[in-house]
Amino acid sequence: MAGFEPKLADFINPVAPNLPLAPNEYDRQFQDQFENILRLYFNQLDSAFGALLGPTGAKYLKFPYGAFSSDQDQTTTANTATLMTLNTTDFANEVSISSSKITVVNAGIYNLQFSTQFANTNSNVQDVYIWLRQNGTNITGSTGFVSIPGSHGGTDGHSIIGWNYFLNMAASDYVEIYWSVPNAAVSIQHLAASGAPTKPSTQSVVATMSFVSRLPS
Repeated sequence: MAGFEPKLADFINPVAPNLPLAPNEYDRQFQDQFENILRLYFNQLDSAFGALLGPTGAKYLKFPYGAFSSDQDQTTTANTATLMTLNTTDFANEVSISSSKITVVNAGIYNLQFSTQFANTNSNVQDVYIWLRQNGTNITGSTGFVSIPGSHGGTDGHSIIGWNYFLNMAASDYVEIYWSVPNAAVSIQHLAASGAPTKPSTQSVVATMSFVSRLPS
């Protein structure tokens, strides 16, 4: 990535100098050494605060985040990798969506959380796989495998599935959420507001991306 990116070594922890006692009479050499000690200390303070609060460091103090969702039903065919779509930006600060790709401006460790409202029209329990792709490549170890209850009494089986991942993202990296099912009776469902009692609508997918840290562990 072009430009300077602060690393752990850039955040110096200044230590107050042990200043020598002044002689009883004025001494030019002592005065010069005394001023050099203070100058070095203040330079360290400037460097530390510049790395933390300057244009390269302060962007991480803004804690980039994004909250996105979908108000659409989503279907797929059996055994087909399918992108979970996101069409609504609820909140955003240097994290955005485009074609359901969650993209970050700044490099760092991010926490991706999501929840999905699944429905199953089949009377049998049906399975669903969910995994992540980063920059178009499947993320090893990211697949989740869960089961959705079968329909009962004329009502579809429902389940909200969600978890979170920590992701190491470079600047301009993007991540996508994919799913597949062995049986197309399983879909992702948006629910309208309903009454008795009054309940708000349900988004079919909700995803948030939160900045955790830029500093290496």
